[in-house]
Amino acid sequence: MTAATPEEERGTASDTQTPPSGPPATGGRWRDGGAGLTRSYALAQRAARALVRGVHSNWRRSLHLRVISTTLVLSLVVMVGLGYVLISQVRGGLLDAKISTAVTDHRAGLNYASAELQENESGDRNRLMYNLANELTSRSGDTGLYSVVILPSVGGEVGWATGEGSVPQRLINQVHESEVDEQQYHTYTRITTDQGEEPALVVGAQLTRAYELYYIFPLQHEQQILDLVQGTVGLVGVLLVILLGLIAFVITRQVVSPVRSAAQSAERLSSGDLTERMAVHGEDDLARLALSFNDMAGNLQEKIQELEELSKLQRQFVSDVSHELRTPLTTIKMAGDVLFDEREELDPTMRRSVELLQSQVERFEELLSDLLEISRHDAGAATLGTESLDIRDAVMKAVGDAEQIAERRGIKVVLRLPTEPCTAEYDGRRINRILRNLVVNAIEHSEGRDVVVTAACDRDAVAVAVRDYGVGLKEGEEHLCFDRFWRADPARVRTTGGTGLGLSIAKEDATLHGGWLQAWGQPGQGSQFRLSLPRRSGSELRGSPLPLVPPEFALGRTYAAFTDKADRADKGENGSGAVRAERIPARNGADATEEGAAAVRAEQREGEEKL
Repeated sequence: MTAATPEEERGTASDTQTPPSGPPATGGRWRDGGAGLTRSYALAQRAARALVRGVHSNWRRSLHLRVISTTLVLSLVVMVGLGYVLISQVRGGLLDAKISTAVTDHRAGLNYASAELQENESGDRNRLMYNLANELTSRSGDTGLYSVVILPSVGGEVGWATGEGSVPQRLINQVHESEVDEQQYHTYTRITTDQGEEPALVVGAQLTRAYELYYIFPLQHEQQILDLVQGTVGLVGVLLVILLGLIAFVITRQVVSPVRSAAQSAERLSSGDLTERMAVHGEDDLARLALSFNDMAGNLQEKIQELEELSKLQRQFVSDVSHELRTPLTTIKMAGDVLFDEREELDPTMRRSVELLQSQVERFEELLSDLLEISRHDAGAATLGTESLDIRDAVMKAVGDAEQIAERRGIKVVLRLPTEPCTAEYDGRRINRILRNLVVNAIEHSEGRDVVVTAACDRDAVAVAVRDYGVGLKEGEEHLCFDRFWRADPARVRTTGGTGLGLSIAKEDATLHGGWLQAWGQPGQGSQFRLSLPRRSGSELRGSPLPLVPPEFALGRTYAAFTDKADRADKGENGSGAVRAERIPARNGADATEEGAAAVRAEQREGEEKL
């Protein structure tokens, strides 16, 4: 029985071990390593993008950086070009001088060798060539300016042919193919020395028809000179680029600093600081720029102050005139009311005059009221008396006030109101005035077509949209329509007795509530005015429950399609007359215009940037 070796015992023990359960640990390490590489790559990508964005941002925002960077890049390009030309010229000069010296030395060696061969034609050729090679090599001096190689012209190994491997084959072929004795050829090669490989110049020619003479000139000295020139040019170039960068920094700072100061002064001036001025140093162009800026700022300050004074005088004049005219207007109105009450007893001509007087006095009184309201807004004296009210009641009241006007014109006012209350904190008098103005304007410009009034609310806001299908608004008029005394068509005659201040006052009232009053219109497609208010007084309005662009227009529907639907509804249970109400079930009123839900969401994403 033989004893088991230690190797066998170790093998037996390992055979009895139970393999570990589960996946091998190597696979887990590979997965962890791959996840780590992925995270590292993602982090590197984000860092690279952040770096690129930062550099791009600084490049666009900093004139100083652009000028210095451009100066450095152009200087570097110029220095590289000049350095290349300079080094090329130095290299060419060194090589030309070396070739001239090498050809001269080689020619002298050829002449000496030819003379020796002629004097010793009958001697031992091998011995003669060996002595000749040593003699020519010794003539190079102790510094070893060149080495000599003599080769047979017809091939074969010779004992005196030293350094044969250093002669390039292409030069040997040229010398072999030469038809003229002592025709010199040269080329460049690399030779191996104790210091390693170094460049060399090889010059060769046929010594006789049987032999070739080659001189090998190391270019170590020329290479050292060229390296010194390259290092000097590189160092001078780097120093010059840095110096030019510093010069550009100083010069650019002298130019950019006043410009940056002017930009900062202009920003402060545009923000309302009319006392801002630039410091003036010297009498150069930048000083003239500062003087011109200061003159401009001074003139602008004077003009603004003059305009502010004129505006104050104008507001005061309007307020004073409005108050002063109220007393005589009250007297005239009282007298007119007496005449108007007795108009039935007058002849037709007088009766018509009294009716015209009454209507014009009422219009004059309305104009004075609007002027007083405008003066309050201009003076910042307008105040709110807010209370929690249902916007549906305000819509019904405004439509009721305009019902007679709609009946005279044969126009139906369609109401689309949510079934649930839409309460908000607002000044009932001002909001009623806004809605009445919007409804009357819609009737005025509807061209005999229906007017649709829609109300809705969501968690944060309530809104009312008044839609007509009349002449519409041209591009840009959706903002002009809120100017004082603005009219889309100056030749158009008002039939409802407006003063031209209604929309302007309505805009001021909406702004006073922290809300929006916006307009949309297309020529021939009608217009829509939307009032949006926050449900809580003083809160910020971020969106509107109703779209500014009408849903039927956004969906590509026409007025004919709308009126066809309305006519079919009239034949049902919607009733008749100038006002037709449509109760629209909606959760909190947010779906009051079900067809326009997509347009509502799209517009809320865009925000309300057209205020």
